[in-house]
Amino acid sequence: MSDYQQFLGERDKIDFLIQKGFRIKAVTEHLNGSSVDFYDPNGNVTETLHIGTANARKYFSSLLMKQNQGIL
Repeated sequence: MSDYQQFLGERDKIDFLIQKGFRIKAVTEHLNGSSVDFYDPNGNVTETLHIGTANARKYFSSLLMKQNQGIL
């Protein structure tokens, strides 16, 4: 699978959780990418995504900045 196709898949997973109302709770960086923990503020549900591509890591970083500014 190309890096671009992998990025699209990771971006779609992130967007799906954000559209369901999930928020980013924590990010853990490691050698194989990042683990991003999402939580649902309306319930007690958490999800963890492994993000491997650099573009997807930049994408969730921009969403995290918007979330912290109250835009998202």
